[in-house]
This record gives sequence, C-alpha cells and structure tokens, in this order.
Amino acid sequence: MPKLNTLSRDSTLHVRDRCLCLAAQRAARALARRFDAAFAPLELTNGQFSLLMSLNRPEPPLMRDVAEMLAMDRTTLTAALKPLERRKLVLVAVDKADRRGRRLSLTAAGKQLLARAYPIWERTHEEVEGLLENSGRTRNELWAIP
Repeated sequence: MPKLNTLSRDSTLHVRDRCLCLAAQRAARALARRFDAAFAPLELTNGQFSLLMSLNRPEPPLMRDVAEMLAMDRTTLTAALKPLERRKLVLVAVDKADRRGRRLSLTAAGKQLLARAYPIWERTHEEVEGLLENSGRTRNELWAIP
C-alpha cells in the first residue's frame, strides 16, 4: 500500500498564522456572534439587520440588486427573506416592468424594527471599531476584494 503524503505540523501552524481567508472567516463569525447577541432582544440576527438595511431605499430594489450588494446568490436571499416575510417586515412583489423580476420593500413594521435596531447597531459597531487600529482602512480593504 502506498504511503500517503502528509503535511507537517509546521505547515498547519503556517496556515493558521498567515491565512487571510481563515482570519476573515474567524473574525466574521466573532462579529456575527457579537451583533446577534446585541440584536437578540429584537428577535433579529445581524444578517437580517443587514438585509433590512439594504432595503431602506426610496424605491424598492430588485432582488438581483440586493443579492449582489449582499454577495448572496438569489436562492440564499430567497431563503433569508422567508422569515422576514412571515413577520411581515418585508414585502416581495412582482416587478411591473418585468414580471419575472421581484422588488423588495420594507413594510411599516419593517421600518419601525429597523429604526429600533439602528441604535443597537451604532453602539455595537462603535465597540467593535474600538478594537481595531484602523477600522476605516480595514473596511475599505475588505470592500475592495471582488
């Protein structure tokens, strides 16, 4: 039986200490937990907050535009919308210009919840920014990744 190639422990440590993807995933999970805990009294997750915030526009956006902004595929966005629709926070309507498209909008209840969630986001975001040496630069560099 041929011997399997294995990596050394040093290789594992090298990836742990240098991998940008691992660091970003780890940070994203920690941030998600922090914001989820902050939004818990509103029965809202950080992902739902971001989705609701992305709909806070003068005109209802197309589903594809929201999916692109949130870096989600449309199937994932559809699944994420379901609990918000059940809570009557979001309305999904057929696009009048192209009946194949869907427009997304906040309901009055969705706008009210978002208004209650925003100060929570502000406080939590300020706490997180205080942990980073240069949050503006970090944010810009993350947004620059295609």
